[in-house]
Amino acid sequence: MRDALIEAQSLSRIYRHGETQVVALASASFVLERGARIALAGRSGSGKTTLLHLMAALDTPTSGVIAWPALGSPDTLRPAKISLVFQTPSLLEPLTVSENVALPLLMADTADSGACADSVERTVADALATFGLEALAQKMPEELSGGQMQRVAVARASVGRPLIILADEPTGQLDQATGQALLDALIAHLADTSTALVIATHDPAVSERMNTIWHMERGVLTGAGSTDNRT
Repeated sequence: MRDALIEAQSLSRIYRHGETQVVALASASFVLERGARIALAGRSGSGKTTLLHLMAALDTPTSGVIAWPALGSPDTLRPAKISLVFQTPSLLEPLTVSENVALPLLMADTADSGACADSVERTVADALATFGLEALAQKMPEELSGGQMQRVAVARASVGRPLIILADEPTGQLDQATGQALLDALIAHLADTSTALVIATHDPAVSERMNTIWHMERGVLTGAGSTDNRT
């Protein structure tokens, strides 16, 4: 499929600890298409994070094949084409909220002139407004609550309009209301875009917000053959 963002066939990842082998992912096959809204559902330790890392080219498979037909070489995927939200916010402590959110734009070389710098500033301001962070723009990470830090991390991941956002339990450390508000803002931000969103979660309230649910259990991926399998 030429328009596929990611294609994987019989993808496996095995970790070795001495003589012990841990099968984190077992022969997963899937296609991720533009505009997909996917919940990767499963309990802790089921292999969700491993799969997200393989999709982002942060890790390499033990066997099987993964490719990014519409994106190009895995060396060029991040941060412009694929962006990640980790389980913990992972903000850079020496930078303000505004500077943290601007990082993907700066790393993508979009601020190589004065005019571009102005554009980056406006784009960052829009992202902060989307996630209700305007009042925190000049705050340092140490001054933020956990929920605020996670909102900054999501704003940073989405600010450059990447083709794929991979979010690993982005609401896992938030209360239900805060998590749903964050999800509301992210879904609204991506409305009318072709950005594919994959959220790893163990929360049914998050899964039901997505169009499609893929299930992970002991490294086995199921449901990836359907474009809408909520029913």
